[in-house]
Amino acid sequence: MHSDGLLRGIELFNAGEYFEAHEVLEDVWRAAPEPERKFLQGLIQVAVALHHHSRGNTVGCRSLLARASRNLSAYPVRHAGLDLTALFQTLQEWRAALEEGRSVPPPPKLELTC
Repeated sequence: MHSDGLLRGIELFNAGEYFEAHEVLEDVWRAAPEPERKFLQGLIQVAVALHHHSRGNTVGCRSLLARASRNLSAYPVRHAGLDLTALFQTLQEWRAALEEGRSVPPPPKLELTC
């Protein structure tokens, strides 16, 4: 499931342009077949969560990270060329830091495995 839109969304995400990544990934989500929609929705939710965090909305960030983790957990650890293991680890660290009122670690990156 490598499309130009997915690759562009990943590029924007990894550049920290979360709102723009969300917009691009949403276009991919609209055109995706049903089995891929929850996966893409999870990626979009992570992007929006990080956008919320950048604007000081920690409540929105926490909520979206939880929903993203649920949506992405239905997929194998390597899906659509992405290493979800690394992403899950970073999301867990972010969620714990936000719940405990600590500083968050560096933002996650979407790592292509092939």
